[in-house]
Order: sequence, then structure tokens, then C-alpha cells
Amino acid sequence: MHNVTEDDDDDSVTKPLGRCSVMYYGVGHMLNDITASCWFTYLLLFLTDIGLSPRDAATVMLSGQIADGFATISAGELIDRFGHFKLWHGAGSVLVAVSFSSVFGGCIPCKIFGTSSPALRTVGYSIFAAIFNVGWAATQVSHMSMLNCITLNSTSRVVLASCRNAFTMVANLGLYAVAFIIFGVTIARTHADIENQYRWIAYLSIFIGCCFVGIFQLGTKEPRLKVGVQGSNSSRIAWTYWFKRVLYYQVALVYVLTRLVVNVSQAYLAFYVIDDLQMAQSAKALVPAIIYISSFLVSVILQEIQWTGRFLKAYYSAGAIIWIFCGAGILLLPRSMSAFMYIISIFIGIANALMMVTGVSMQSVLIDTDLNGCAFVCGSFSFLDKISCGVALFVLQSYQSDSVIQNSHSNLVHISVTRFGLGLVPAFCALVSVAVTYTMKLQPARCKPLMEPLLI
Repeated sequence: MHNVTEDDDDDSVTKPLGRCSVMYYGVGHMLNDITASCWFTYLLLFLTDIGLSPRDAATVMLSGQIADGFATISAGELIDRFGHFKLWHGAGSVLVAVSFSSVFGGCIPCKIFGTSSPALRTVGYSIFAAIFNVGWAATQVSHMSMLNCITLNSTSRVVLASCRNAFTMVANLGLYAVAFIIFGVTIARTHADIENQYRWIAYLSIFIGCCFVGIFQLGTKEPRLKVGVQGSNSSRIAWTYWFKRVLYYQVALVYVLTRLVVNVSQAYLAFYVIDDLQMAQSAKALVPAIIYISSFLVSVILQEIQWTGRFLKAYYSAGAIIWIFCGAGILLLPRSMSAFMYIISIFIGIANALMMVTGVSMQSVLIDTDLNGCAFVCGSFSFLDKISCGVALFVLQSYQSDSVIQNSHSNLVHISVTRFGLGLVPAFCALVSVAVTYTMKLQPARCKPLMEPLLI
């Protein structure tokens, strides 16, 4: 379904991008990234620290993930129908900024009704978790689908995805720097102290993210490629077109497995370093920071590669294999050797970057010039991602109360649910994703060199 027929048009839409265009696009997901990092790293820890049971905490997260999943489908359909990427991005960012502080800001319904029963607290946090995720979904789908409408040059598309991933690392590092300072200078003795810690983390995260949203909105133009290539905004591609393509299911499965690897591991990382390895409190900020530093460096390096379908498969498989070894190390690491977690973190960061950059770029290969269906592709993949992550975390958390470590001997390894969720689940997902990637037939890429190197 390729409608580019004139050589001049083809050349204009496949020309390489310059540094500024890529940089302005790359910072557009910073608010989503920094709040999502806080969501997956600290939400379960925060909710259990203030007294919710592990199952109730998982219910809050699941409610947000379900709302996010259905919102992505709706946003994808509406964006394909009406366009206006930047408008959706801006509206979603406003909703994220307004609602996120309430997720970590205490139970508002409890204050209104003057009671703090477990059921009301769960409902209260779940409501704002759902609102936050609706805004998050609108921003994510508009930003991801916008990538494919900026250019048809496959190398530039990978560079856009890589730059976006690099700034994801910057956002995460910003969060962990803030968290490291707040956890280091404040002492939480009561539930109110804990809420104040996380409230400040949320406020500062929102402020940092909103600054970059402003840069994106001012520096990025609304893409015109969607109209120029397809001829009309109303010429939408039917959903059934994608459902008839084997590559759609392959890329969807790889993307979902990749997000499971990243999100499930991120959710249990803080629990693992504090509860299983009994490292210092600062480690729940320092270990994730190391992961994102190494991911950032790899993302920068990936921008200098001339990408083909074969390279996408090879680099993705390399990242997945690295994660399998990291998962084995996490499962077997005894508490007496907890310092090795810093080394494992470096390789987790490398693996995450390789898998995320190439996994997202496979979507661009799938979409190619079928731009009037790109938002549906991004939305449907994100729907599967959110629901699967929410269900996986809910199931794991349902068993968390039964996984108390009873033996304190440092030379013994207790396979807790936390260790299982951080080590075995991501490693298994990585293994399956390698098998799926091997079966893919990615078409030759449209390759023209980038005008300038990026971020260096």
C-alpha cells in the first residue's frame, strides 16, 4: 500500500534529518519518561510503605495500566482519523502534569470523606492512577506515531527512536538524581514523612518534564508527510489491513515482550536491592541510575549505525541474550556479593537500550509508508503492552506477601517473588523474543546517511 509515485516526492520524504529536528523531537517524551520511571520504580514501594497490602498496591497499578491500555487504542484511532499530533501531545502532557502529583500526593478521597479505610485508599489512588495513565497514553501514542510521519528515511527513523531513547535515559537519570538527594537528606519515620518524600519527587519530576515539553512544542513542526504521501487525511487504513500481515503479529509480540522485560524489571529493582540484597537506601536510586547511564551511552552509539533489517534483528538479539545472562545472575546473586549488582546493572542498561531502540524501530519497518494507520499500530501495541505489564505485576504482587525472606544467612539465596520477577520473568521474555525475532522477514531499509552526528 505504497502511494509515493513521483521520484521528487520520494526524495523529499526520504531525505536525512538534521541535528536540530532530531533533538527537538527527542525531548518530547521527557515528561512521560520521568513520570513513568517514577511510576514503575517507586509506586509499589510507595504504596506498601504507607500501609497498603501488596495486593492492593498491585490493584492500583493494574487500574492505571488498564486505563492506559484502552486509552491508547482510542487515541490511536482518533489520531489516525483527525491528525494533530502536537495537540494530542500537549493535551496529554497537561493531564499528566495535573494528575501525577495526586498519585503520590496522598489519598484525596480519604481527606474528603474523613476516613482512611484500605478499600477507600485503594479506590482513591486507583482513580488518579487511571487519570494519569489516560494522559500518558495520549502523549505516548501521538509522539510515537509522529516519528513515522516526520520522515520515510529508515536510518533517520532509527535515529529519531534512538534519540528519543537517549532522552528517556536522561529523564530517568534526572529522576534518580532527585530521588537520591531526597532519600539522602530526609529521614522518613512516619507515613506522612514518606508521602512528603515522594510528593517532592513527583513535583520536581513534573517541573523538569514540562520544561522539555515546552521545548518540543516550540521546536517541532506539525508533520505534513502524512498528508503529502497518502494524499488525504481521510484516507485511513482499515485495521484489517494490519491483521492480515504476519509481520504485525511478530513485531507486536517482540514489542510487548521488550516492554515486559523493561517494566517488570524496573518495578522490582528497588525491592530487590533493599529487601533481597539489603543494600543501603541510596542504592534504590544509585542502581537504576547506573542502568540508565549505560543505556544512554549505548543509545548515542546506536545513532551512528547505518541500519538495515538484518542489523535490527542482530542488535535486538544481542540485547536479549545479554538480558538472559543478567537474569541468571540476579536469580543466583547472594546477599554477601551484593556489590556485583552494580556490575550487573551496567549490562542491564546495555541490554535495555539495544532491545528498546531496535524494538521500536521494527515498528517503523512495519509501517513504512502506510502513515494513515501508524497511530493504530502504535496504539494497539501499547494496549497490549500496558495490559500485559499490568496483569504480570498484579499476579506477581498477589504472591508477594508470601515471599518474606526468613533466613538471614548471607551465603544462602532465597528465591523470593521479587527475585523471580526481576530475574526469571525478564529473562524468559527475552528468550522468547529472540526466537520470534529470528523468524521475522524485515524488508530492506531505505538508507541515506544522516546529515550530522547527534548528541556528540
